Amino acid sequence: MKSIRTALLGATLIAGAGANAASADELNLICSADNALCEKLAATFEEKTGIDVSMIRLSSGEAYAKIRAEARNPQTDVWWGGTGDPHLQAANDELSASYESPMLKELLPWAVSQAETSGYRTVGVYSGALGWGYNTEILAKKGVEAPKCWADLLNPALKGEISIADPNSSGTAYTALATLVQLMGEDEAFEYLLAMGKNVSQYTKSGSAPVKAAARGEAGLGIVFMHDAVKQAVAGFPIEVVAPCEGTGYEIGSMSLVDGSPNPDAAKVFYDWVLTPEAQNLALEVGSFRIPSNKASTQPEEAPKLENVRLIDYDFAEYGDSERRRNLLARWDMEVGAAAN
Repeated sequence: MKSIRTALLGATLIAGAGANAASADELNLICSADNALCEKLAATFEEKTGIDVSMIRLSSGEAYAKIRAEARNPQTDVWWGGTGDPHLQAANDELSASYESPMLKELLPWAVSQAETSGYRTVGVYSGALGWGYNTEILAKKGVEAPKCWADLLNPALKGEISIADPNSSGTAYTALATLVQLMGEDEAFEYLLAMGKNVSQYTKSGSAPVKAAARGEAGLGIVFMHDAVKQAVAGFPIEVVAPCEGTGYEIGSMSLVDGSPNPDAAKVFYDWVLTPEAQNLALEVGSFRIPSNKASTQPEEAPKLENVRLIDYDFAEYGDSERRRNLLARWDMEVGAAAN
């Protein structure tokens, strides 16, 4: 066992003495980021600590649903990544455990704010702005002017060319839904989504899938977090990245400990480690261009600079509230989802 395990695990075992007599050598992890990053984090943590990680990759909505379904008999220890809204919903529903990590003092203000908003039941691990990536070759071939604003996505020439995820399964798509509601007002946002739906070819399960489809030439445009579009552009695909002119929302990718988890001590070891610059810099090794939450982590040069994007004052507390989120998703199902079927 290496020094990180000795230091971190020792502290959590002492703190947890007399509590659950759970194994400190196992960790059940849900990861809601790209699979390459999930696997990198799990493998590196195993190597450094000797703790065996059982990891599954689920989108944010799927992760929340799994944790909620297992509330009486939790099977998961840590939920890492994915948009902050469902993490806040889990906190609101008391599905996650309160924990003030000693690493909090090293994090950027938006990450600490996420922890404070949730009563320390979740914390920010990365951030990124919402936008889209479009395939320059497809749009040029169709003679479609490059869309720079949300309003441009209603262009009839884009019929069948837009891909976006389903907000029930995807935190990215829920962020898009909540962003439009905050930009336009709720009724106006749903009118917009119905109109844009005429141009949508598919509602995917995964939030990053739309721009991957655009990169492969299966769609003209994918609405995603901008760092996911940057990844495709850096990989050499003909993808141009856009931050919408009217303004846009952003995510605070988050992490939560599951309340009543089977391995709470190992969970805290992972939680503290993954907030370090060493762990956060692993994202660059797999081509992930999110903005990390530790002040000392390396900021990817390719990442869209938030100061250059017209960001709305996204209300994480309101749109992470359980009732608000449920109502918006129910309305999306009745109006937008029903129209797509």
